[in-house]
Amino acid sequence: MPEPVTCGADATIDGAPAPVRVLLIEDDAAVSGEVAPYLRDGGFEVVVADNGVDGLARALRGDVAAILLDGMLPGMDGMDLLRRLRAHDTSTPVMMLTARDSVGERVDGLDAGANDYLVKPFALAELLARVRALVRGAAYRSPGPILRVGSIDIDTARHVVRRHGTTVTLQPREFRFLLELAQQPGIAVPRAVLLERVWDYRFDPKTKILETHVSRLRAKLNACGGGDVIETARNIGYRLLADEDVARG
Repeated sequence: MPEPVTCGADATIDGAPAPVRVLLIEDDAAVSGEVAPYLRDGGFEVVVADNGVDGLARALRGDVAAILLDGMLPGMDGMDLLRRLRAHDTSTPVMMLTARDSVGERVDGLDAGANDYLVKPFALAELLARVRALVRGAAYRSPGPILRVGSIDIDTARHVVRRHGTTVTLQPREFRFLLELAQQPGIAVPRAVLLERVWDYRFDPKTKILETHVSRLRAKLNACGGGDVIETARNIGYRLLADEDVARG
């Protein structure tokens, strides 16, 4: 059943903002079975992946505030996962959770792109405090949570999009796609780049995944009024235009 195209108020529960989402990549069910409930009790929404391949795919959606990463995972080692993640995403904070406690291993993890490093076994209270600090630090480092292109405002901290002041309900990949365009307004972003950054997808000239998502995203944005601000750059990709540029075109 197709998703309805709506343009309305923020999704909240009894008026309260949605909890901050974190991703736990951990293959040990005993560890995730303790950590996830504790973080949820601490006010976080927790998504769990139990292997490196699924963990990387989930992380690349770009809709989590922090990532807790086990150093030893099936399918893909934690360090390899971290390096691949940093090739696409340099901003989402990552905390390594590992039994490897030598100074050299901690340095390697931090040099690979980790923001924090916690050695197992650890106290759950300390973990919660560190996660809160990670999320606060990421918000502080952000040059500004609101990215504005014409009539479109993108709240990068809360993952909320508004057009003409009205909220547009987007799926995570739609949000990430729009964000990729908004970070380079007026510039055509190649199809291959979008497929890799948003879907972690190797370029396939036959795939219609971009066209499908662009069509749905255009419908949602246009439902809030105004012209079509996502322009197809023939044989290249897509660009996001400000409303005045659409009018001039």
